[in-house]
Amino acid sequence: MSESSSKNHKILLVEDDTNFGDVLKSYLEINDYEVQLAKDGDLGYQAFLKDKFDLIILDVMMPKKDGFTLANEIREKDQDTPIVFLTAKTLKEDILTGFRAGGDDYITKPFNSEELLLRIQAILRRTSAIETEEKGPEEFDIGIFHYILKTRTLSYIDEDGQRQEMRLSPKESQLLHLFCLKKEDVLERSEALIKIWGEDNYFTARSMDVFIVKLRKYLSKDPNIQIENIHGNGFRMLLSTPKSSS
Repeated sequence: MSESSSKNHKILLVEDDTNFGDVLKSYLEINDYEVQLAKDGDLGYQAFLKDKFDLIILDVMMPKKDGFTLANEIREKDQDTPIVFLTAKTLKEDILTGFRAGGDDYITKPFNSEELLLRIQAILRRTSAIETEEKGPEEFDIGIFHYILKTRTLSYIDEDGQRQEMRLSPKESQLLHLFCLKKEDVLERSEALIKIWGEDNYFTARSMDVFIVKLRKYLSKDPNIQIENIHGNGFRMLLSTPKSSS
């Protein structure tokens, strides 16, 4: 897909600064994006519920509902649509809060409009690649779990004999897929960051740490599965042999 085909991409922009929001909307439209502008968090959520978007841009500091709260509400219903935060805050903890809320990128004000455009293009390219990528096996048995890449599902049979299923977010699924392909070898941090986030820097690395924690939580149903840190290198998923009950 070329950059000039962006007309098919629809963006939800939630920004309470009227002047800034109008200018940014016009800039994105000039670059062939279809943009819907909402002036506060409540209106942004209503717009999200009514339509389908390829990308969502959220200001963090807004009346009625801040961007982090809105992102969490969106993620309860939609794990897939990329979210980019706009904010004047530069504290690392605020940025990590954005990633924990399900953000895909974080850009601080003031920013260069072309930089935002390039980030949007990069995210949409990665999203498109995720949807079309088919490499190697698509189903894996991991301890008590069965993982299906295409549907992003992780399932297991509980103690009552009932099948339990979790649907992973795109990044959670990509990360688990890389671990499965490595088969207990080290997954280098830089490799995962480039393949999933598109760049290796402090903030994407912290975002990856958040997703590692999420995977550990999902896999904790099987105590024989461990994701261990390899200091200065990356991570490794290990599957130990269950201890005999005899």
